[in-house]
Amino acid sequence: MIELAPLRWGKPYESLETIEVNHFFTGEPMARIGTVNGGIVTRDLRQAHKARAVLRQFSIDDLIQRAGRAAELFESGTLTVGSGPQSPDDFVRQQSASTGLPEHMCRGNIQKNAFVLKNMAQILDALTRGLDLSILSRGYGKESRDVIVSFQAQSPVLGAVLPNNSPGVHTLWLPVVPLQIGLALKPGSQEPWTAYRIAAAFAEAGIPPECISLYPGGHDVGQAILGGCQRSMIFGSLQTVAQYAGNPKVQVHGPGFSKIFLGDDCVDRWPDFLDVMVESILSNGGRSCINASNIFASRHTREIAAALAERLGPIDALPPTDPQAALAAFTTPGMGASVWKMLESDLRESGVEHITEPYGPRLVEHPRCAYLRPMIVHADSPEQAIVAKEFMFPFATVVQCPQAEMIARAGYTLVGTAITENEQWIQELADATNIDRLNIGPIPTNRLNWLQPHEGNLIDFLFRSRALQMAAAHPALASVC
Repeated sequence: MIELAPLRWGKPYESLETIEVNHFFTGEPMARIGTVNGGIVTRDLRQAHKARAVLRQFSIDDLIQRAGRAAELFESGTLTVGSGPQSPDDFVRQQSASTGLPEHMCRGNIQKNAFVLKNMAQILDALTRGLDLSILSRGYGKESRDVIVSFQAQSPVLGAVLPNNSPGVHTLWLPVVPLQIGLALKPGSQEPWTAYRIAAAFAEAGIPPECISLYPGGHDVGQAILGGCQRSMIFGSLQTVAQYAGNPKVQVHGPGFSKIFLGDDCVDRWPDFLDVMVESILSNGGRSCINASNIFASRHTREIAAALAERLGPIDALPPTDPQAALAAFTTPGMGASVWKMLESDLRESGVEHITEPYGPRLVEHPRCAYLRPMIVHADSPEQAIVAKEFMFPFATVVQCPQAEMIARAGYTLVGTAITENEQWIQELADATNIDRLNIGPIPTNRLNWLQPHEGNLIDFLFRSRALQMAAAHPALASVC
């Protein structure tokens, strides 16, 4: 059994209170994790400025190079994680055993995280729109128009309350350390593995370990991080989104409600786009905010739903070691049954039809876990309550809706794929403030371009652009010319 200690600015902390992580299917103990309380976090955050100070001993370019080395170590190295060595295969087995994700999906998420670390220079160049990165480090400098600009870091560290559902979300905070900003993280109770392995890879690559704290613990730890850091991110439900709405210090990542819109000019060719719809719904076991939860079309909706059900309905729960496994387990006792009970209630509504019902029961229960098999529902109107639902398994509602009403009826949409060549409608979609990431054409919702922002630009969140003028004869001006 591996033992993971809290890291307080890089130093392991021997905790008197621990939690045990068990294999989701067998119950075998996998890890013992030391925990801290909110008071310790609050006390440590008084020293947060030191994390940025130690990183500013290196240039951003140097940290980018070290992040590239960390990518190689994270992807293929054997690292000391907690009380012992961890190979990539160990990492995959441990992550799968605690989260319920199939092992091949865990390997895929290793590659996602490593890709971001390997391509950090291009990603930061894109997010800053080509800004000289030394300006972020110094706080001011000259841009291409020969004008002095200033960007002020808003926090010495980024705090984050990390989720359990998908290891791929860690890509969102990976660029922080190369930007000379430290990290104060609360790892997910079921998925501590990625945060600990990345911290180990950073340290092995020569990035000072004292720039990172890892704080396993209860809700008070998350509250202390969000309250004590000037910039934080949190992942959670609609209630979490509502709780922090309008708080400029907290970037909230909630349900995605991602969608595919079939335009009237393309909907008659819907079979050509069936693979796009299937991938958007099924990828990563349906656990991501970028999975499509709705397909909007003005006609052919029942045929579309039937074709999706034919492709997705027969998919069954397979062991996590099976390379064909497409579903992730619900590892929290009773959660799978609770979600199914909620769905049964929604399916009683008039105008709602369960299209995958002929393909067998959706709920598959085991003594320690449960699976929900893919589910396709047809709704005759966007007003049906089930249209506004999103679940952590491959689930989508095919919604009959006139094209002219789709944008207004869609509500918040993290990723919207619009399959159309209608230039007027494309302009309306581009102007729609309720759609975050917009894909024009048959691009699956799960296909992200890491050279573009995801739910807000990290640079805009961490740095403030402000006016700064300097006297023409000032000595400091020479250093930025």
